[in-house]
Amino acid sequence: MGTGHTTTTRRRCHHHQHHHQHHHHQQQRQQQIRSLSSSSSSPNTHHSGSPKWRPVSVLDEWVAKEARPISLRQLMVFGRSLTEARLISSANYVRTELPTRIAHRIRDMQRLPYVVVTNPHINEVYDLYYNAFDTFRKIKEIKTLDDNDKLCQVVQSMLKAHLTVIPKLAMGILECTDLMDATALDKFMNTILRARISRRVIAEQHLALTDTFHAPWFSPGAKLSESEFIGEVFLKCVAKDVVERCGATIHRIAQQAYGPSVVLPEITIDGHLTASFPYILSHLEYIIGELLRNSVQATVEVHQRRNSPAHLPPPPIEVTICESPQHVIIRISDQGGGIPHDILPYLWSFSKGPASGQLLANLGQVPKLAATIQELRVDEADPHPQHSGRVENKPVSPHGSSLSTLSSRPPNLRLGMGLPLSRVYAEYWAGSLSLHSLEGYGVDAFLQISKLGNKNEQLTTRATMDAI
Repeated sequence: MGTGHTTTTRRRCHHHQHHHQHHHHQQQRQQQIRSLSSSSSSPNTHHSGSPKWRPVSVLDEWVAKEARPISLRQLMVFGRSLTEARLISSANYVRTELPTRIAHRIRDMQRLPYVVVTNPHINEVYDLYYNAFDTFRKIKEIKTLDDNDKLCQVVQSMLKAHLTVIPKLAMGILECTDLMDATALDKFMNTILRARISRRVIAEQHLALTDTFHAPWFSPGAKLSESEFIGEVFLKCVAKDVVERCGATIHRIAQQAYGPSVVLPEITIDGHLTASFPYILSHLEYIIGELLRNSVQATVEVHQRRNSPAHLPPPPIEVTICESPQHVIIRISDQGGGIPHDILPYLWSFSKGPASGQLLANLGQVPKLAATIQELRVDEADPHPQHSGRVENKPVSPHGSSLSTLSSRPPNLRLGMGLPLSRVYAEYWAGSLSLHSLEGYGVDAFLQISKLGNKNEQLTTRATMDAI
C-alpha cells in the first residue's frame, strides 16, 4: 500500500510540474517574489492568494542578521550563576536569535525549485516556519520576569507545534526524490535539521533556565555543583552510564518486539569507564540509542537467519570507550552481518534512492518527532514531572522536546533516518560519526565527541547557505 501512496503523491508532484508549466505567468510572479528584492516598495508587498509570500522586506531585514553561535561552555557558564538579570538577558537572546535563524531557513526554502516547495509536506513546514517567524519578530523587548513567562509560553507552544517538522520534511524529501538532485536535497535537509537543533537547544535551554530560576530549591546567584544540570546542559555526562541506560531501553523495546523467548545480545562495555564530558544528554542518548538499536536488531536477525540453536546467545555487542585530552571516542562493534552493499551508498542520505517508497509509507506512521530519546521515559514516568533540576530524579524535559514515537518505534518500522540524523547531531557540537562495515561479519561505529565543551555549534556558514 505504501508504494501506491508514493506513486499518487509523486503524481501529485508531477501534476504540480505540469500545472507550473501551464501557469507560466504565475511562475514568473512567484520568482519575482522569491528573488525578494530588498528594494521592495512596502513592507506589505504580498502575493495574492498566498499569505506566506508577504512582508518581503521584513524577511530581508532579518536575513541580513548573522546567527550568533553558542558553545556548550557558554550555555554552562550562563546557567552556573543564574540571576534575574541573566535570565532576562537570555530571554532577549532567544527573542532576537530565533526569528533570525528561522528567517534564514525560510529563505533557503524559497530557493528550492517551485515543484519542491509546493510539495504538500514541505509547504506545511514552510507555513509553520513563517508563522513562527511572524510571531517572534513581533515580541517586544523582555524587561521583567512577567514578560519572560509570556515569552516562555510562546516558545513552549512553538516547540510542540513543530514536533511534526522532521517527519514532514523527510516525507517531502522522499516524495521529491525525482524532482531534485539527491546531493542538493541532502544538503538542504542537513542544513534545515542542524538549524532546527540549534533553535531547539536555544529554546529548551532558556525554558530550563527559567524553570530552574523559579524552582523552590534555587537561590539566584548560587553556584551549581558539577553533578547538576545547567538548564539542558549536563555538566558531567559519563559515557558508560549513558551507554548502559540506552542499552537497557533498547533491550526492552527489542524484547517486546521479538517476544520473551528470543535471547538478545549482551552489551559489554570496556575501556575508560570513567570518561566524562559536558553535553546535552538528549542528543547523546539519541545517537547512542540509534547505534545500539541498529546493532541489536542486526545481531538478532542474523542469529535467527543462521538458525542458531535457540538456547545459544547471539554474539555480544562490544562498546569501547577511549578518552584522550581533547576527545572521547565511543566505538560500538557488532557481529550483525554488516551492511548490504546495495544499501551502503544511501546510508547517510535522506533521499534514500531505491528504498524511498517503503520508507515513505513507514514515515507516514510516525506523526511527531523531536529527535531526542527523551520521550521514551516520558511515557513511563509521571506525565507532569516536577522540574527539580537535580540529577538523581532529573525529569525528562517537560517541554515536549521528546521522541518516544521515534526511539520506541518497533524494529520492523524502518525509517532510514536514524544514521543521517545521528550524524547531524554528532557534528552539531563539532564531533563526528562514521561506520566501518565488513559485509558478512559486522559493523564498527565510531562516535567522536569533543571533551571540552568549548566548540561552537556548527552552524552552516553564509556561503554554504547561499549554495543551497
